[in-house]
Amino acid sequence: MSLVRRGLLSLGMLLLAGCAHRPADEPADPLEPVNRAVFTFNMKADKYVLKPVAVAYIDVVPYRVRAHVTYFFDNLNYPKTIINDALQAKFKRSAADTGRFLLNSTAGFAGFFDVATQAGLEKHDEDFGQTLGTWGVGEGWYLVVPLIGPSDNRDFLGTLAGIPMQPLHYLPSDYDWLDLTLTAANIINLRANLIPGFDNLLDSQFDQYLFVRTAYLQKRQADIYDGNPPPEDLGMDNSAPDSGAAGSEPKK
Repeated sequence: MSLVRRGLLSLGMLLLAGCAHRPADEPADPLEPVNRAVFTFNMKADKYVLKPVAVAYIDVVPYRVRAHVTYFFDNLNYPKTIINDALQAKFKRSAADTGRFLLNSTAGFAGFFDVATQAGLEKHDEDFGQTLGTWGVGEGWYLVVPLIGPSDNRDFLGTLAGIPMQPLHYLPSDYDWLDLTLTAANIINLRANLIPGFDNLLDSQFDQYLFVRTAYLQKRQADIYDGNPPPEDLGMDNSAPDSGAAGSEPKK
């Protein structure tokens, strides 16, 4: 597996080489026919498998309990944010996020309670794809990954590189069942959190593929710039004076 992982990382680096950044409304999508086919497959898999399971989960588990499950998984995956804070040279935030993780892991009973937010420690969300973008790596081609969804060369490589940042990655092989169980539970919980808001929004779109592609790329650019990307990165008119003044520098 380590050999396969190294091969995928090398492939990702080759795909990223020379990839310039493009606005979200004019992405590089040379694989669009394939991406659309995978998108259709993913939508059917969601309709007939994942969404029914998520709906059943909502019917059985009260909202308040589901909120605590979300807190648990957010905290479980928080080391990824701490590490990428540091990789982006945001050392004060990395220290604060370490404190948040430790507080929620102890006083918050393994993260089931978000006591850190109540204590004034803000939650952040960083990953290796954002780190690459922060340091100027372009997104490359837009991709739709089977059973996962929208991505791009940069984020796909970031996902692979981020695997060692996940605590579950270090469970002994005897506990693979626990890794699979928690991963499945997290996916179901995440899908349940999208019902009904995102579903209703997606159903109202004439071209769902284009909508998801644009929304994903805009969100990722916003993530890289901590919510304040330059207008041109979102495909907006940048002709007005001072329109690119705010948020024109990547986050550091």
